[in-house]
Amino acid sequence: MKRKLTAAIGIAGMMISIAACGGSDDGDSAKGADAKELTVWLTVDAQNNWPTLVKAADKAVQKKHPGIKVKHEYYGWPDKNTKLDAVLATDKVPDVVEMGNTEMLGYMVKGAFAPVEAGKFDNSGAWLDGLKASVTYEGKTYGVPYYAGGRVANWRKDVAASVGVKTPPKTYKELTAALDKIQKKEGGKFSAWYQPTRDWYAAMSFVYDAGGSIAKEDGGTWKGSLSSPESLKGLTEFKKVVDSYMHGDKTKDESDRYIVYGQGKSAMIFGAAWEGATSADPKNDKTGKLKDNLENFVMPGPSGKNMPVFLGGSDLAIPVKSKAQGVAAEWINAFTGKDGQKGLIAKGNLPNNKTDLATLKDDPATAVPATAAESNWFVPMAPGWGQVEKAQVLQKMLQNIGTGKKSVEAAAKEADAAIDKVINTK
Repeated sequence: MKRKLTAAIGIAGMMISIAACGGSDDGDSAKGADAKELTVWLTVDAQNNWPTLVKAADKAVQKKHPGIKVKHEYYGWPDKNTKLDAVLATDKVPDVVEMGNTEMLGYMVKGAFAPVEAGKFDNSGAWLDGLKASVTYEGKTYGVPYYAGGRVANWRKDVAASVGVKTPPKTYKELTAALDKIQKKEGGKFSAWYQPTRDWYAAMSFVYDAGGSIAKEDGGTWKGSLSSPESLKGLTEFKKVVDSYMHGDKTKDESDRYIVYGQGKSAMIFGAAWEGATSADPKNDKTGKLKDNLENFVMPGPSGKNMPVFLGGSDLAIPVKSKAQGVAAEWINAFTGKDGQKGLIAKGNLPNNKTDLATLKDDPATAVPATAAESNWFVPMAPGWGQVEKAQVLQKMLQNIGTGKKSVEAAAKEADAAIDKVINTK
């Protein structure tokens, strides 16, 4: 997926009176079962890349509800939420809306989406853990996972071969041994591993690999846990990576990583699965050497297991003010169900469930991203998490660690204090 997952869950400006509107606590699938019209909002990804899957879902609903009219509106990622926030304050809401999984929490906290019965959707018992977490709040389900995107390691085969390494590493020890050789050969102006310091998705993978976490819930109260012994172990290893292999600007985030990688001053990245291929695009490849020379592999973790990765993707939700909730649920199931998942996989996406994901491990073309996605993590589903992201608590901590401004322990303790101030606030 070539869209950047935006953490747009801090919806401080969403002035919508929705908490007391519509929708039963158990997900009233009968509500609006006799609707004559259904409005579906999707992003342009569906419009451009798998329109036949959209039509198939339409036909499935129309077969069950003869005469129903299905209307579609398509939005770019930067524009969708502004429009959604505006219409949620009215009675003319869409019946189905696509959300980035990092966008769900703020809307669930505000009561914007109707609860659904997970058991009525195909593969719900096998939804990927990270996607399931993204649609779950206070024990209820408020959406349906649509498709997923994970993170993988990617390196240059020619640079690895120049130090005698011809196959991707299977263990973290093999990885660091290869990177040490590359760094020594290429010198201090080269990044054996270009790892932006503020990239909290990568840093938290180290934390979760070490058994740590960003925050934990105890008795209904969330508390930052970055200064726990396990989290500190992961953060310390992340700092070691940045110190040893990252020789670029240590105040940057990952937003232009694929561009920097395309400039040829680094041998490896750990990021979204699409980044390597995008770096090799002629528009970004300033070396002329990256095409057919980049290789994805599953990122090994220091723990000895595969590195747990942040699992991005999309969910589908039903606004609580929808007058067609029953039909909306049927459309979502037709779109995200067994046949829909096959179509999405054929278009290069990861499925929303473990059953289909397991089948991709047998295909060399999909084995790496599928295997990497098996071990995944997601953000704390706490009411104030959006405020944590808005304040860039993790990015600030990581920059302080990476630049040496503060010790790992001091930076983590400061981040926990900042998290504790807001994470339980709705």
